[in-house]
Amino acid sequence: MTTLVEVRDRVRQLLEENWDADRGYCVPNPDTYPHLWLWDSCFHALVWAALEDPRAVVELEATLAGQLRDGLVPHMRYGPAGPDTFLGPLAATSSLAQPPMFGHAVRVLRDRGFTLSDETLARARRGLEWLWTRRRDTESGLLFVVHPWEAGNDHSPRWDDWDAPGRTPEDYDRAARTAWNKALMADVTFADDGAATWSSRFAAAPAGFNAYVAFNLRELGETTGDAELLGWAAELAAAVDERLWSPRERLWRDLGIVGGGPSELIPISDGLMAALVTDDGAKAAAALDQLLDDRRFHAPFGPTNVARTHHAYDPGMYWRGPAWPNLNYLLWLALRRWGRRQEARDLANLTMTGAVASGWAEYWNPETGGGLGARPQSWTGLVLRMLAE
Repeated sequence: MTTLVEVRDRVRQLLEENWDADRGYCVPNPDTYPHLWLWDSCFHALVWAALEDPRAVVELEATLAGQLRDGLVPHMRYGPAGPDTFLGPLAATSSLAQPPMFGHAVRVLRDRGFTLSDETLARARRGLEWLWTRRRDTESGLLFVVHPWEAGNDHSPRWDDWDAPGRTPEDYDRAARTAWNKALMADVTFADDGAATWSSRFAAAPAGFNAYVAFNLRELGETTGDAELLGWAAELAAAVDERLWSPRERLWRDLGIVGGGPSELIPISDGLMAALVTDDGAKAAAALDQLLDDRRFHAPFGPTNVARTHHAYDPGMYWRGPAWPNLNYLLWLALRRWGRRQEARDLANLTMTGAVASGWAEYWNPETGGGLGARPQSWTGLVLRMLAE
């Protein structure tokens, strides 16, 4: 059995190997992902904090340093080679958003005794305020994304009715991904500072993304005593419950604003994430219970990304079934929020089993533990925080 000391040593080695001292952040993987990604680096900051390493603060500062003039914290800061695909008109960063985990990172770092500057706190607040003011659909009260990469689950089957590539290995090759991205970005509108603001082809209010924003609004609001952020968090969580809950699936669905269709209801683990913010205990229980159900998301090496009995489920296909350590971490937080401590411990142990079996991979086959994607990947070090808590 792998011990906590062995996990700690392996995680420290992993982050050290991927640390870019000149730029102040970990690359997720130096070969596959040689840039800074927003939620990756926020998760890296949490792992550094679990290691009691001051680079937790350095990484969070590097993440927020890419903030655009009007407030968007972009989903990427490019490395020396620049982008390998069109992600907007900017030379140093993408123009897209991503789940803003910096509110949660601020809370964890401060709770663990790290000192954050006023500038860091101000940047985090402005980043969340930008999403609230620039990406809010007035009719539904929900926040929308203008590209699937903004939601985090890049090629989820929920995007199938937008003609997303990825249904089979044959149509999820680099050429298909590049062509789809090029077509989507051609219809994106940009603000004066380069931030993506709208799309005439793809706009969706994903359950997961809205839950993540509400969660981070609440985390930052509680740690800084900001009543306005707490008000926005409560308002958004209520809109998620009102507009996105699916009694049939017992989880939260996505909502298409431009495009979409029946695929918005496909049962994926993002549909459990509003358990992080809902005040409805019955909804949270109905959703989280599915983590124990072999017909839904329970698997030998951790929760599946798509319900196991759904026809879209493919445990070896990117975002169409595998287990993801970052999602495991968020589900672990949701279980702890609702007092399901033993289930949270079990999930932490399953995540450790998957991480070790997969070679600390970016994601893995939940049926076999086989590693998928980049190996090793920095964010898989989140298992240390899950076990140490």
